[in-house]
Amino acid sequence: MGSLPSTAPRSPRVNSAFQRLMSVHWWMAVCYLILFVVGTWMAQLPREVSFRGSLYDFHKSIGLLTLGLLTWRILVLLQVIGKKYSKRFPKLSPKWIRNVILHTLLYGLMWVVPVTGIFLSNSFRPNNVKFFGIVIPDIFPQSQPMVDVGRGLHFWLSYSFLALIILHMLVQWKVVKANWRRFKGFVKTKFSRNAAGC
Repeated sequence: MGSLPSTAPRSPRVNSAFQRLMSVHWWMAVCYLILFVVGTWMAQLPREVSFRGSLYDFHKSIGLLTLGLLTWRILVLLQVIGKKYSKRFPKLSPKWIRNVILHTLLYGLMWVVPVTGIFLSNSFRPNNVKFFGIVIPDIFPQSQPMVDVGRGLHFWLSYSFLALIILHMLVQWKVVKANWRRFKGFVKTKFSRNAAGC
């Protein structure tokens, strides 16, 4: 007698490329939140504040981390695109084209904003970029006249990136709301378990 087919719903593949892409997406989102908060705070601190230099080093380390995560993200994205469009090319609707333009700009700024930060740091002083204490070799030469150029580029491109992130959140508002509800549920569950354990 043959076994009956299973009626239980199949669980999604845990190691799928799309899930890996979403995982790195959220890790990078946390990194960018840290970068914007720390970057805005440290830029307003007086030079005589003792921990200001440590904040700059931390900011640069997280910026370099985002470049590493971006490389991983692009490799996974290429896997997702390969699987998604290997059998059927997307319908070139205005919505799809707008989406591609927005994401292309976001990915471009994910790369160029940290690079302008490195440019600013290298222009200011040699051996000025560290990854959690490890000195990174200079990519750009020291050049005092270029410090203001680097500062302006890093500032304006960072806030252009922030504006596009806000636009991206508005376009994906349903997803943002769903994730916020999940996060609140997770926090509520954690607090109720901790309270019950006391």
